[in-house]
This record gives sequence, structure tokens and C-alpha cells, in this order.
Amino acid sequence: MEGFAARGYGTGGPDNRPLFGETSARDRVINLVVGGLTSLLLVVTLISAFVFPQLPPKPVNIFFAFCISLCCISAGILIYWYRQGDLEPKFRNLIYYILFSIVMLCICANLYFHEVGK
Repeated sequence: MEGFAARGYGTGGPDNRPLFGETSARDRVINLVVGGLTSLLLVVTLISAFVFPQLPPKPVNIFFAFCISLCCISAGILIYWYRQGDLEPKFRNLIYYILFSIVMLCICANLYFHEVGK
């Protein structure tokens, strides 16, 4: 039994990382900023799909917006699971990557909707 108390499990010292449900103030600010900007750009993209370049909207624009919305649903599920503590903290980087991909899709969609470059 004495051998078990001496194990450090490879940490080399006290582990000060937060557990699943705990986040620092810095992480909360980053999450709010990234989520807010992504949501804002998504709303602008969805409005642009139905309004620009003219009414009635083009079916391709609506399909493009629908596909982006489907990507947002999967990101939302991952965020929900992460906030519930069901996912490990390393999945936060995956969530950031998915949100970055959604932002890039929204930028491409808005450029297409507003016919930039023609």
C-alpha cells in the first residue's frame, strides 16, 4: 500500500487545472466573445440569404444558409455537452475550430450573396 501514496501520475507536482465544471474568468470572456461574434455573423448571413440580392430569394442562397445552419446545430450540441461537463476540456479546441469554420462559411456565403467579385 505504501507504493500507491507515492505515485504522482506523471504530473510532477500539484495539478492546478480546473475540473470540468469550473472555468476561469478569462475563458468565460473568450467563450462569450467568440460565441457572440459567430452568432452575429450567422444572423447576418441568414438575413442576407433571404433578402439579397433581390426578393424573392434565390433557392441556392436558401440552401447555402440551410447547410450553414446544420453545421451550427452540431456545434451547439458540442457546446451544450461541454458546458454540462460531459466532454473533456481538450474538446474546447475542437469547438473553437468548428466555430472558426462556421465563421469562414458565413463570410463566403455573404460574399456570394452580395455578388462581390463579379
